[in-house]
Amino acid sequence: MEHLYYLVAQLPYFSVNDDSSVKLPITVEYFKDLCTRFMSAKDAEIAVNLTLEPPKELKETGSVFLDSWYAKERNLRLALAQIRALKLKKDTKDLPLTSDGEVIQAARTATGMDSPLSAEQFLNQYRMSVLDRIAPLDGFSVDAVYNYGLKLLLAQRMKKFNRDEGLASYHKIYEEILGENK
Repeated sequence: MEHLYYLVAQLPYFSVNDDSSVKLPITVEYFKDLCTRFMSAKDAEIAVNLTLEPPKELKETGSVFLDSWYAKERNLRLALAQIRALKLKKDTKDLPLTSDGEVIQAARTATGMDSPLSAEQFLNQYRMSVLDRIAPLDGFSVDAVYNYGLKLLLAQRMKKFNRDEGLASYHKIYEEILGENK
């Protein structure tokens, strides 16, 4: 197993919170650059292509950690789609069923919230807790680097949620729909 002490030692600690004004200490681009310099070509390619959106079709990545993460995330997205479709009285026969009770409960909780922002914040915190639970024990392994990268991507996504910008965007779209903004 490859140990990546020199890479992991360069990755700064960051805390994920909902305050969008707090800047992350590292960018995703810099993280990817570090990976290409310190990891094998195959592992670096996987790190560079990390995503919060799992592939629709199950395919092995070569990493038990990533396969586990993508399975959880895929199940969460399917559960959300099923619950939302049921609420809208839409057909769900094309959606594969998920049997992960924890994921179903998280999806139910999120879809039951009144505020879309609160639901997204809840889902992001749930995702972060999943990453914490499935994190590899070896903090200097390839999977530890993947875990850091996914947390960084998730934190970056969380920072994009801004209440004021969201309200401004909502009002702009609303006015365009009503034809008041000409």
